[in-house]
Amino acid sequence: MKFCMMSYTLSRQHYGVDDIIRITRSCRMTAIDWVTTYGCSPRHLRRQCEAAGLTIACYTFFLTRLIEGRTDWQDDAGRELSVAAELGVPLIMVPTPPIMGIGDRNENRCRWMDALAWILPRARNAGLTVSVENYPGSLSPFVTADDFLTARRDLPELMLTFDSGNAAGGEAPVTSLQRCLPYVVHVHFKDWTVGVNPAPGAQRMLDGRYYTPALVGEGGVDNAGCLAVLRQGGYQGMVNIEYESDVYPAEIAVKKAMAYLSTIPEAAGCFSPTDWAAVC
Repeated sequence: MKFCMMSYTLSRQHYGVDDIIRITRSCRMTAIDWVTTYGCSPRHLRRQCEAAGLTIACYTFFLTRLIEGRTDWQDDAGRELSVAAELGVPLIMVPTPPIMGIGDRNENRCRWMDALAWILPRARNAGLTVSVENYPGSLSPFVTADDFLTARRDLPELMLTFDSGNAAGGEAPVTSLQRCLPYVVHVHFKDWTVGVNPAPGAQRMLDGRYYTPALVGEGGVDNAGCLAVLRQGGYQGMVNIEYESDVYPAEIAVKKAMAYLSTIPEAAGCFSPTDWAAVC
């Protein structure tokens, strides 16, 4: 188990590709999960990572036309699969937000399963593993372990990028991870502060409560417990730190999260002997 950079954590605060690569190295990480290519050609992005001694752990892309409820999304999916193949990644992640105009989460899941059924054989032919994540929100098709495992019965090649914070919006994330662990190929650690009433910047989740983004270690999500499950289960993949707040600059936020996680006994062996508190 190792930690890798999630480009979105930095790009949402307008860090560019060169900055993302630089910060990944300064955080002693060896890999990046690219969430889109930010206008770079896949070949150029791959060469930049190779020159920096970094691998690309995952490629994440959105099917915008499908999310908009359009039926002409397959060409976009095909292009993204080609991008992933050119990047040389082993894994893709397809975020599955609710589809516009569909107000039932079960119907949303059915629509996404139809799309994934189209994507999976084409990804297989390209040597790519396909994953979805626990996606946040009361209408999200994939939040709980039951949501994912139900889909997997019909789509046995489908794997999971486990998102601790998003799973927490529907059930205890440790329990959710324990149930899904055999199918987990990638992990996002995320945190929230949780309330029962609407608040600025908060999102209503499946459990009816309101979640506001927080830094890993500063919210209420049991990421330490999830780390223990991963370690005990022999998970050998990557863990991203996802940060969607602006309380800290994203570069500092990632290092603070690493400092927190490095103090957890189950993280032993995942970190170089860096004094993370000093780095922050």
